[in-house]
Amino acid sequence: MSPVVQGKDMKHPPASSIEPSRPEPAEKDVHQSRDSIKDIWGERNGYNANEGIEWPERIDERWTEKPEKWVQSACVLCSNGCGMDIGVKSNKIVGVRGRGCDRVNKGRLGPKGLHGWIANHSKDRLLYPLIRKNGKLERSSWEEAMSLIVEKTKAVQKELTSHGIGFYTSGQLFLEEYYTLAVIGKAGLGTLHMDGNTRLCTATAAAAMRENFGSDGQPGSYTDIDYTDCVMLVGHNMSSTQTVLWSRILDRLAGPNPPKIIVIDPRLSETAKKATVHLAPRIGTNLALLNGLQRELIENGWVDWEWVNKHTIGIDDVRKIVGKWTLERTSEVTGVPVEKLREAARIIGTTPRLLSTALQGVYQSNQATASACAINNINLLRGMIGKPGCGVYQMNGQPTAQNNREAGCDGEYPGFRNNMNKDHMQDLADHWNIDLIKLPHWNQPTHIMDMLHFIEMGQMKMFWISGTNPLVSLPDLERVRKLLTKPDMFVVVQDCFMTESAQIADVVLPAAIWAEKTGCFTNVDRTVHLSHQAIDPPGECRSDFDIWCDYAKRMDFRDKNGDRLVHWSKPEEAFEAWKKCTKGRPCDYTAMTYEKLTGGSGIQWPCNDENPVGTERLYTDGVFPTDVDHAESWGHDLQTGTPVSLSEYKTMNPAGRAIFKGCEYRPQEEVQNEEYPFRLSTGRNVFMFHTRTKTARARHLREAAPEPYIQLNEEDAKGLEIEDGDMCLVTSRRGAIELKANVGDMSKGQVFVPFHYGYWDSSDGRSRAANELTVNEWDFVSKQPTFKSGAVRVEKFKDKEGEVKIHARERHSAAIHKVENKEEEQKRLEQEDRVRHLEDFIGLMIETNITLVELYESLIEKHQTEKEIQAGLKVLRDFARMDLDLLQPVVEKYGWNEKDAKSDSDILRKTLFPPSRTGSGVFDVLMDMQGLFVFLANMEGIVTALAPAASALLDQDFVDVVQQLQQHVRRQRSWAAEKLKVKGPQTLIVPVPQSEGRL
Repeated sequence: MSPVVQGKDMKHPPASSIEPSRPEPAEKDVHQSRDSIKDIWGERNGYNANEGIEWPERIDERWTEKPEKWVQSACVLCSNGCGMDIGVKSNKIVGVRGRGCDRVNKGRLGPKGLHGWIANHSKDRLLYPLIRKNGKLERSSWEEAMSLIVEKTKAVQKELTSHGIGFYTSGQLFLEEYYTLAVIGKAGLGTLHMDGNTRLCTATAAAAMRENFGSDGQPGSYTDIDYTDCVMLVGHNMSSTQTVLWSRILDRLAGPNPPKIIVIDPRLSETAKKATVHLAPRIGTNLALLNGLQRELIENGWVDWEWVNKHTIGIDDVRKIVGKWTLERTSEVTGVPVEKLREAARIIGTTPRLLSTALQGVYQSNQATASACAINNINLLRGMIGKPGCGVYQMNGQPTAQNNREAGCDGEYPGFRNNMNKDHMQDLADHWNIDLIKLPHWNQPTHIMDMLHFIEMGQMKMFWISGTNPLVSLPDLERVRKLLTKPDMFVVVQDCFMTESAQIADVVLPAAIWAEKTGCFTNVDRTVHLSHQAIDPPGECRSDFDIWCDYAKRMDFRDKNGDRLVHWSKPEEAFEAWKKCTKGRPCDYTAMTYEKLTGGSGIQWPCNDENPVGTERLYTDGVFPTDVDHAESWGHDLQTGTPVSLSEYKTMNPAGRAIFKGCEYRPQEEVQNEEYPFRLSTGRNVFMFHTRTKTARARHLREAAPEPYIQLNEEDAKGLEIEDGDMCLVTSRRGAIELKANVGDMSKGQVFVPFHYGYWDSSDGRSRAANELTVNEWDFVSKQPTFKSGAVRVEKFKDKEGEVKIHARERHSAAIHKVENKEEEQKRLEQEDRVRHLEDFIGLMIETNITLVELYESLIEKHQTEKEIQAGLKVLRDFARMDLDLLQPVVEKYGWNEKDAKSDSDILRKTLFPPSRTGSGVFDVLMDMQGLFVFLANMEGIVTALAPAASALLDQDFVDVVQQLQQHVRRQRSWAAEKLKVKGPQTLIVPVPQSEGRL
């Protein structure tokens, strides 16, 4: 098999002189089908598949030298996943062209795709490993670098266990790389601490689909644009984030019977300018608006009740929640006029086919998962899912975010398995041939915000970053800089350039990138593309795949039979292993091969024996993967984020039906006041991707968007005496940045800042990273940071009155200086004694059980006239004595802390059973049962904490003991609860003689 394949004006901020320190060489004879910087979306080709007019091919291309050959790939600079060929000459990329046969783009490419490849040959690529020595990053060999990483891994394991190690990866690597990392982290090291920057862009998309549909995986297909009658875009500026997909919509608008467009966005973006109805809500009020729309659909009868009753559950709960959201109340909270709300609801409610889509305006905002679920609810109400022209795009922000989720590196488990389902976890353990106890599954994998907290607490000392730049992309950057430069932190960064994050690392590994390696990636509508290696990596660069395979070999990870866990060395071998892992799961890849993916279009999963050429749409029969034994998740309480238990889910009994999920609106935490009067939103620019690691190294893209800006409303700007292009100081409660003003196309009282910009190419040291301002908060369910939140102040610079006292460049330099001088502080920290608290909780369980035995004996003696209660208490006393015996082997192995535990137990007993309550009347009986119920709840809390700890220790005997303890405590508490139910009514509402009541 051969990878070689033959044969409008936009308003931008003012240009600046900022240039990378080592720009790419001047381009030679440029051939291009269009100037995509000036003409972002290309010419219009009107069509309507309903009338037999298909979206025509249009081959976009750009090259600086005529290629000697073309190599099959796809674009990795947004989540659209456009098929493209790489033009190669003399082992160098010289251009790209769209693949006309590809189902995703029919040959079209956007400006990032046509220009971004320039970064591969940038002169400031990292070319060899670096190790921090004497405070400075110095060149090293791969042998030295990898040996040091292995040495540090084992040292951290010895000191803190594998739970002192965290991985933080990207949404831009290949499927084979993610799967290899998942095996290393979950089966090799056994750490729960694995996440990716997909947490920042797409975690809510996955969460919402799990909540409503039972599993991740987009229901629809990009081809639904060809048939739909209405597109609802919620917080999704598609014209900037997926330019080729937007061109598909523009072509529909230019064709016969164009669809209606509903845009929900506080900005008057290029997308909003094409809207039939544009709703501009206040930032943070998405859920209020969507609740109002749901109510209007229900009140007007715009619901397919036959489909809803047959294929869904939970509609009554949603009706109760949205019932209070009249259009008037919705308007009051969101600021959107009633007339616009009514018109949008009418269009959504009466359109023959509805296609809905969401992105960061939902996912990074207040009540993210609840809002994304509300969008799903709207399509479920209309019965518009699994049909041509109907569906939901819970959109991704990065090209391989879907693979990260599928493979289990960012909060999920491989193959969309449910960590709460023991059968799923046993199946995964069997697949990897490891004992179930060695697979960390007692909770969802740790999200990045919790990992930062563990670093802060000194409970994590090794942090491995791959393909991402958290020192620009994470919220509250000052805190992130502080944590990742702690003297006892060992930070590994593998990347292609010296990013802000690489500058503070202890080891930097030079990574091969797109076109320099082979692998698959899956886009938003489940289309899998194979990208063949086109050129050799520069210098000593290695792919992430090769780096992790080397690490696994050096760590000597083995399965139960003594064979290597990572038993592959080539991407295609890893792909074949991955296919086996997906068999029978929603993301089934079993019928795909590298050969099938070469030469034609990408293929949509599931692709198996039943669907050998892929699957265009899911849920065409109205059956969803919500069955208790198949679902990826049993869901959450959207208000609190609490997971739904197995028993609760069985009671719901979805049985293949979609689940309506509702949630009450709650205002965002940080609100405006006189000091900080504006609501902040951050987002993307059409020419830049993520933190500009690659796109800013392509000259035309950089010149098109040279620096960030603050976009604000004309009236607000006038009140501040700010004009377009003025330098402004933007301040939040966390930091300040200095940006030029971009006046217009923004709702009053709200401002927007693009998040891409950091400091590697800043020539004047101005503070300009949007995340200097953002809040350290996240969604309860998806754990996605709420970047589109918080309040800021905007001021025009006047002489030095608005000068920032400490520039961000200085803060960043201070962070690097801190790393360069951390050896002495690191030695001091290593000499500090560390305390483990396992012994404290074992002590709590023992002393609480001892107290419980004493308590039972006291109550047995006290309530002799209550024969049933007395008899039950004797049985429960036997449970408590049995639990003390069960705990003895645990005590012998791990020890226990007696002093503090006994004190805590005594305090609780005296509080719940005060010495003054000595009577045995009916009220005293009730109070004693209530006290026992609370005392047992305390015990249940103790054993709940011990359960995952036992699993994390990989101690099956300890796990077995805890499971018996849990069963016993629950049975005792259930007994106490039953007595409360029996005694409650008679005691509380039926009068008795005072002598028989409370003594």
